[in-house]
Amino acid sequence: KNKYLGLDKVNSAEFIKMIKKKLTILDLDQSFIRRAVNENLSGGEKKKMEILQMLVLEPKLSILDETDSGLDIDALQIVAKGVKNFHNNTNSVMLVTHYQRILNHLTPDYIHVLMDGKIVKSGDKSLSLELESKGYEWIRETISKKSSRIN
Repeated sequence: KNKYLGLDKVNSAEFIKMIKKKLTILDLDQSFIRRAVNENLSGGEKKKMEILQMLVLEPKLSILDETDSGLDIDALQIVAKGVKNFHNNTNSVMLVTHYQRILNHLTPDYIHVLMDGKIVKSGDKSLSLELESKGYEWIRETISKKSSRIN
């Protein structure tokens, strides 16, 4: 990352210190430093490693596609903690999910509902709670009613 940004190289001792700090955020054992990326990891560990990579690389935008899929409650909370730790005024996260449960641990700036490749509804966190109680069919019906009024 530093080479790409034209910054000085980080020496290995500084890098290991930084990685250990990031591992602590995600409740990962320091033995993960010596393991190959995504080799012999459980599903939850793979998701945590994805978040670790995001924390280390610090991109301006991270797109997390169904990061909450298949996570148990503890892993979900840890992944959410990593996302919270990453998000700040200089970077952003786009989290794609089909479920509201990860949002119990995060406060999104916006919720957008995509259907057929289009944003059909936007709102704040309350939209996710409404979706959870009403399902997606409620939005389809709303769209259908609007288009029948136009015609």
